Amino acid sequence: MSLMPVADAQARLLALAAPLPAELVPVAACAGRWLAADITALRDQPWADLSAMDGYAVRASEGAGPWHVVATSSAGDADIPALQPGQACRIFTGAPLPAGTDAILIQENATRDGDRLTPHDGTLSPGRHVRSLGSDFRAGTPLLNAGSRLTPGQIALAVLGGHGSLPVGARPRIALLSTGNELVAPGAPTPPGYLPSSNAPMLAALLAALPCDVIDLGIVPDDLAAMTQALEQAAQADIIVSTGGASVGDHDYVRPAFAAAGGTLDFYKIAMRPGKPLMAGRLGNATFLGLPGNPVSAFVTGTLFLCPLVRHLAGSPAPLPPVVQARLAAPLGPTAERDDYLRAYRGADGIVSVTSQDSAATAAMALADCLIRRPAGSAPAIAGDMVDIIPLTA
Repeated sequence: MSLMPVADAQARLLALAAPLPAELVPVAACAGRWLAADITALRDQPWADLSAMDGYAVRASEGAGPWHVVATSSAGDADIPALQPGQACRIFTGAPLPAGTDAILIQENATRDGDRLTPHDGTLSPGRHVRSLGSDFRAGTPLLNAGSRLTPGQIALAVLGGHGSLPVGARPRIALLSTGNELVAPGAPTPPGYLPSSNAPMLAALLAALPCDVIDLGIVPDDLAAMTQALEQAAQADIIVSTGGASVGDHDYVRPAFAAAGGTLDFYKIAMRPGKPLMAGRLGNATFLGLPGNPVSAFVTGTLFLCPLVRHLAGSPAPLPPVVQARLAAPLGPTAERDDYLRAYRGADGIVSVTSQDSAATAAMALADCLIRRPAGSAPAIAGDMVDIIPLTA
């Protein structure tokens, strides 16, 4: 069986499932989610001509006054009477200007004797220190585009536009299965021959910044019946992720158990290092991803396949991780018949590949803040060369 190129595998994985239906969610719970429809303003902002400073609302055309202070306007007031020529209104930041006024004499530049007001500094012009009605946006103005990943600033914009809830992509449910007789729960004693189960906590952390719900179904022993039952149980999720047992050894039961549970395999084995024994398919209404068991392999394939699948289901129009160019700080050797994804970090002089690229070298992996993508058949690279990197962000 020939190995599938990474880009082809990513495209086939995303084609296995459509984005989940959108849902209307209160704005307080929308951060980081993808907007499912264009949003327009339902109101004007500001809703009236408002003062940008504490001071007095006056007619700019009346120059140096004096004025007679006859009213007060505070934020939240809506029924301030119109002023006649020669009159002024004490006003506070965010308060509406009375009809008949068009400028603010700030209090630092005003002298008040009882109700008599005169300026002592500065010049007045129409609109001075005034936030004009609709100067931010008017009702009907487009505010946000479908496909935007909502930031705090965008949520504030939507709320000021009159929205209390927004249509966003649903949160995919991810079921995690860790396979292997040698695994024990995190923090449990590890007698000789046993290993702490690190993949599920790592993948949960990898997904923490994405809008999804992760269910850890625990450790499944190397047993066909147990693995089949676990997969059947996990089929209620939108995505099933297993780690380990994805190769073809005597104790690798994921593939036969997937078939026994009624799953349909779409592809298996990818032209990449690490992460070659990755598989994907469908089980009921769930998309299945079988990741390798070595932590580094699980991390790299989780970054390149699991996270994009979650983004896709959650409504992202661009679910694949961004690839950018950066300068190497040290030389790299050639690549063979598979794409290499080297763990690396940004140093003072450029990108530095971590010392050990072994698929079980978690101490080296923990230093990485990016992956260097080296296509199959690449020639050696020298310090100063530009290379493709994938930042390790959600």
